[in-house]
Amino acid sequence: MKLNLRRAAKRRLPKRERVPLYVPRLPDTVWSVDFMSDALACGRRFRTFNVVDDFNREALHIEVDTSINSQRLVRVRPDQTRSWLAAGGALGQRPRVPGRSVHQLAQDQWRRTAVHPAGKPNQNAFIERFNRTFREEVLDLNLFACLDEVREAAHWWMIDYNQARSHDSLGGMTPVEYRNKYAESSTFEVPA
Repeated sequence: MKLNLRRAAKRRLPKRERVPLYVPRLPDTVWSVDFMSDALACGRRFRTFNVVDDFNREALHIEVDTSINSQRLVRVRPDQTRSWLAAGGALGQRPRVPGRSVHQLAQDQWRRTAVHPAGKPNQNAFIERFNRTFREEVLDLNLFACLDEVREAAHWWMIDYNQARSHDSLGGMTPVEYRNKYAESSTFEVPA
């Protein structure tokens, strides 16, 4: 009858190359951006668009709205977006960044965009860690009734995150202190 079944062979995973996370040596050269989504108390969905400077882990901006498309990103903060891109670095993006307007803005400013593949959060670890902290300390702790409440909570949390919270990866300094210390010891021009 031959009821003995062969055991399935163990599938070997290909050897993965470990690539160290790139940490820029200058501020405003590499920014990571990502989207998050959550819901208001009434069930209405909203999204946040988060921008973090990889040099000092500083939260540059959190945009909150029910729908965020690429034209809105460029239109809402053209002054900030241009200043982010003006330093000459890369804008690390996830594939979820909609449309071509952000890519076009980067190309117009002679900048490049680095797209991290989906399912590879370790390649964009700075923004993923920021997203986790933002979700745990703002979105999960509060039940928001309207978008203005989310915007206000995100604004005050971002100030606290940048100016009062120390980071182990920055030697126990806040992002603002780290930027200021670097500006004092550097021969490069560092925007304040």
